[in-house]
Amino acid sequence: MTALLTEYSDFDRHTFGPDFVWGTATAAYQIEGAVDRDGRTPSVWDTFSRQKGKIKTGETADVACEFYDRYESDLRLHKELGFDAFRFSLSWSRILPDGVGPKLGGRLNEAGLAFYDRLIDHCLALGMTPWITLYHWDLPQALENKGGWPNRNIVDWFAEFADVCTKAFGHKVKHWIILNEPLAFSVLGYFTGQHAPGRRSFRNLLPVIHHTALAQAEGGRIVRQNVPDAQVGTTFSCSPIDPFTASTRDGAAAARVDALMNRLFIEPTLGLGYPTKELPFLAGIAKKVAKPGDMERLAFDFDFVGLQHYFRAVVEHSYFMPYLWASQVSPLRRNVSTITEMGWEVYPESMYRIIQQFSQYEGVRKIHITESGAAFYDTVQNGAVNDTARLEYHQNYLYQILRAKRDGLPVTGYFAWTFLDNFEWAEGYRPRFGLVYVNFRTQQRIVKASGRWFQQLLTNQHRLADVNQS
Repeated sequence: MTALLTEYSDFDRHTFGPDFVWGTATAAYQIEGAVDRDGRTPSVWDTFSRQKGKIKTGETADVACEFYDRYESDLRLHKELGFDAFRFSLSWSRILPDGVGPKLGGRLNEAGLAFYDRLIDHCLALGMTPWITLYHWDLPQALENKGGWPNRNIVDWFAEFADVCTKAFGHKVKHWIILNEPLAFSVLGYFTGQHAPGRRSFRNLLPVIHHTALAQAEGGRIVRQNVPDAQVGTTFSCSPIDPFTASTRDGAAAARVDALMNRLFIEPTLGLGYPTKELPFLAGIAKKVAKPGDMERLAFDFDFVGLQHYFRAVVEHSYFMPYLWASQVSPLRRNVSTITEMGWEVYPESMYRIIQQFSQYEGVRKIHITESGAAFYDTVQNGAVNDTARLEYHQNYLYQILRAKRDGLPVTGYFAWTFLDNFEWAEGYRPRFGLVYVNFRTQQRIVKASGRWFQQLLTNQHRLADVNQS
């Protein structure tokens, strides 16, 4: 790792080319706060976080980073760091308090639309390109009460949400992401119960997967119809999968995990169907869940795909995980030297490998890294946060992206996760991924060393005019 830092510490944004996109990624529920203001109604995460034991720290995102009130100063800081793109999501229940809009008998919340209109205008005034994510996990509780993602009507509910948002903002926003990490909210939300809404049932799994894949394609079609000049994409959480040993059983386990983690949602949108060879249980979708014409409706020609990559996975055969028959071998068990606070291995080469893997699909013409980052234990000393480990993470993973570009792979952007320390879902506020430290008691912002490094990389400036933002 040190050798890479020494050799490549002098690259800057120009090394990646004039068209490479530099940004950070955020999510509405994790930063906005103001959960009950100006007409917003509860999402599944509001409900989930209030259930005892669901959030490890017992916290909620009721306040979070107060971005709803502080977006102007936060965006100025974002611009000062040198980023030219800001990725954010739209709170579904802030825009459609009933979950559905007028076409399906619900209401438009003009105050919610006005907030995002101001946010977009402020991005544009600062010369930053807004990138909107339509769905980043915060399903309105009103729709969960009607069955949520296992209910086939979700495809129509989501379609109307996409229609409302693109008609409201499409004249100003030209970069649209349909779903954030469908594997995460479908499997963790409705099968393992680790995330909202916390349901655990194999019976939910196949309908949720299929309805999510249908909504992904339908959302793309609506954006293209309403915003013909848009760049339309969607994002996938992804990791290279390595077998723990050279045994045939571990190799087969790795193939099954790869099908689940990396292929499950991209292959349907490319017209390849679900990976039923490696995961035979997925054949139940066509037999029991899908309606006539569904398999054709899964396909949509996205302009780009977003890869959200943090770590590789090493797996072995296991009898304790039905259907998958595999389990992950922890970094601790493998004596990994660098592990994040989330327990993830830092393995920079995996970034190159995952770009290479997805580039092999004929239908993938452009790749953006729409999330990558690391949580480490941050401390404030003399008003500064010297997060060397996070800084090295971004340097080394960016080098692997540069390596991929030089090898001709179509990677064209990097969105660091994340701009501000935030509410990290079921982990609460403890894990900090931000380039900017947030004191959640006072809401003071302190740019970390990693943020200062990005500022130097992107602007060739060595110091921020004002490091401490309050």
